[in-house]
Amino acid sequence: MLLLAYGVAFASWALGFSLIGFDDHPGQLYRVWHVVTRGPAPWAWNPGWWGGYPELQFYPPGFPYAVALAHVATGRLLSIAASYQAFVWLAYLAPGVTVWLLLRRVLRDGWLALPAAFVALTLSAGVASGVEGGVHWGMVPARLAWAMLPLLALALDAWIAGRSGCPWVIAPLVAIITLTHPAHVPAAVVLVLVAAWCVRSHAVDRDRTPRRASTHASAFVSGVTALALAGGLTAFWTVPLLAHLEHTRALAWGSLSAREIFGHPLAIVLIALAVFALWRRLRRRSEPPDVSATLLAFAWTMAAVVLVDRFVIEPLGIRWLPADRVADSAWLAFVLSAGATGGRLLGTLARDRARVRVAVALAAVAVTIALSLPVRTLTLWPPIVGWERYATIERGFRLDALWATLRAAPPGRVLFVRSGVPLVYGSEWWRPHSHVTALTPLASGREIVNGTFTHPSPMAALVYRGNAGPGAIRELVERLDGRRLFGRDLDDLDHDTFNRYADRLGVSMVVALDEDVPRLRALRDNPRFTRAPDSPPFVIHVSRTAVALPREIAPGHFRLPIDSTDDSWRSARIAYYPLWRATAGDRALATRRGAMGDLEVQGPGTGEIDLLYAHGFAETAGLAITGLSLAALLLVAPRRPSPS
Repeated sequence: MLLLAYGVAFASWALGFSLIGFDDHPGQLYRVWHVVTRGPAPWAWNPGWWGGYPELQFYPPGFPYAVALAHVATGRLLSIAASYQAFVWLAYLAPGVTVWLLLRRVLRDGWLALPAAFVALTLSAGVASGVEGGVHWGMVPARLAWAMLPLLALALDAWIAGRSGCPWVIAPLVAIITLTHPAHVPAAVVLVLVAAWCVRSHAVDRDRTPRRASTHASAFVSGVTALALAGGLTAFWTVPLLAHLEHTRALAWGSLSAREIFGHPLAIVLIALAVFALWRRLRRRSEPPDVSATLLAFAWTMAAVVLVDRFVIEPLGIRWLPADRVADSAWLAFVLSAGATGGRLLGTLARDRARVRVAVALAAVAVTIALSLPVRTLTLWPPIVGWERYATIERGFRLDALWATLRAAPPGRVLFVRSGVPLVYGSEWWRPHSHVTALTPLASGREIVNGTFTHPSPMAALVYRGNAGPGAIRELVERLDGRRLFGRDLDDLDHDTFNRYADRLGVSMVVALDEDVPRLRALRDNPRFTRAPDSPPFVIHVSRTAVALPREIAPGHFRLPIDSTDDSWRSARIAYYPLWRATAGDRALATRRGAMGDLEVQGPGTGEIDLLYAHGFAETAGLAITGLSLAALLLVAPRRPSPS
């Protein structure tokens, strides 16, 4: 109750009950709208951003699914915005609660579990799943998946202790972690395999018979089988993802350094407690492993995984699970291990005296706070500025006027010069900001290019660096705002280059901030664009000529008018993806990827082209594997697991 009282007080001040609009939150909300309006298929096409993209095929869909389900399950009485805000609250509170539940089981005392639970609830320290990253900045899915790792350890408890066989509930748990945020999948896999090792060791210590080897094998077979089932349950998303991986770009803008970890005194204390626990464990090898031993092995194994990722995998150019994101799980693993070790030490000091136990637990919390203050390892209370609500941002930037102007403009897409809007004056790229313009398709009905957080689509790579080719996106878009566009400095971007990109992208409106105008040479006396009446702080330029975009006439069916004299290749002004087919009447037309990542179609000379989008073999195969895995899980789940 003490932990929850603190958490609810923090959330009430920081989050409130109206929609938060800071940083990435508007874009996360947009993905929920995508599920509600376009359906749950991960490959469903969303034309609103970046010339169109299968938005949830290359972003974990678990969080948007959960929020959309809450909206639908309440008979739509709970609005999408309210459902989203409720899940932000849940994401903030969940790590503290799940860590407390696990350590209470381990330590048999809630007070002794409190210090580690408090650290998990308030941890920031540059951790993307912490309070700053997972709540403040809007990486809510990462924090929710992070909070599920202690639940996975809790589910493994009876198996580790030898009271039951492999709990098949870990298969859907690992699947949910995968679909919520894959950065925590390595930790989930490590935790299950470490638990299997501890089950094997426990059985060996308890029963030194010839059956020892078969027990060893059965524990690992059970663990690997559960992980395989988890993989099968996620196949509807992962199979098409892996099949079409070339159509997305890794976001490799983070890096991990020793200073980021060892610069935090609290981290040094956590590691020291893990070292002490390891030394103590090695001295008492005869003791059968328990959940504490599992958490200790989990911590050190995750440290090894992070090092391998940072110094082996990343240098090879494989940036899909960057070490700085995997390190989130390592942080939590050391919090859990140190919490178990420290809790036992506190219990020894208390000597079963209730009042002393309360006192030492609160003293330990005070020590963690003191250790965090020099470098703000923990986020203890939100500042007044930096947790702005959507309604405040909407009023401050007169977004209603912007949406009205865009609705009345000629057909075509809106190109935002920036990814969002700064909320305070200054020139630092990291100053408080909001990607509220990501909601333009919902508010005005206009498709947009840019105006969102750093995005993995090839079209986004085109806007960030001037080409849509392979290779990771290595720089946060906020670093480019007001400085660069299409890989060029704004001062150097000329009319012809800008208009060439704008034509391929189907841009009929360009929206900049008033502070960008002096550097925006490309729109100064541009023969293609004319300046519209300003909507401060936004400056809008409108195309002098009409721009034809594919219009959606049915789900997955777009139509594009063609006015040409030959059967040459032409851009459909929509992003390329292999699930597109083009026809003219009964005639199938050839398609290919254009140099700018757009869909190009060959012929006909005049008339209309029908663009058809439907799932293919990889999508069907993924659904089939998920169905078979679900059936297999339903067959084994009703059986009561027997001890190994």
